Amino acid sequence: MSGKNKTSAGFGARVKESFRKFLVALKRNPQSIPLVMLLLSFLVYSLNLTDMSDSTAKIQGAGMGLAQFCIMLFSLLSLVCMLNAFPRRKKANIPMVVLMFLMFAIIIYCDVHYMNAIYAALNRTESPIQLNDTTAYIAYAYNMLNSHIVMMVVTAVLVVLLPVYSKLLKKINTSVAVEDNGSMAEIEINE
Repeated sequence: MSGKNKTSAGFGARVKESFRKFLVALKRNPQSIPLVMLLLSFLVYSLNLTDMSDSTAKIQGAGMGLAQFCIMLFSLLSLVCMLNAFPRRKKANIPMVVLMFLMFAIIIYCDVHYMNAIYAALNRTESPIQLNDTTAYIAYAYNMLNSHIVMMVVTAVLVVLLPVYSKLLKKINTSVAVEDNGSMAEIEINE
C-alpha cells in the first residue's frame, strides 16, 4: 500500500472513530441537544444587543427596555434551569423543567412585545420612523427577534421530544468490533 493510501485510510478511520465517540457522548447525554440549541438562541440574541439597544433608544416605546432586559435575564436563567433540569444519569427534575418552560414563555412574550413596539413605531400616524441606511438596525433587530422566537420554539420542542429521541439514540449500535485471531484455546495463563 502506498503512503498516500495509508494516510487517507488512516484519516477515514479517525473520522469514523470521532463520529462514533460523538454518538456515544450523545447516547449518554441526549439532553445536550436542546442545551446546544438554547445556547445558540442565547448567542443569537446576545450578539445582536447593539441593534436592540439602538432600536430601543430610537423608538422609545413603552416597555421596550424592560422587554429587552427580561429576554436577556430569562435567557441566562433558562440556561441554568436546563442544566439543573436534566442531571446526569438521573430522572428529570420536574420543577426545574416547569420553571424552564415558564421562562421560555416569558422570553417569547417579550420578543413579541418588542416586535409589536417596532411595528407600531414604523406604522404610527404621527412621525413614523423611516427605515433607511441610518435606521437599518431596526430591521435587523426585528428580523433577529423573528429568528429568536423560532429558535426558542425549536428548543422547547426538543425538550418535549427528549424521551423520544433519547430512546432512538440508544438503539444506534456504537460498539467497536474486536477481531479474534482464532487461537484463544492456545493461550495459557501462567503465574
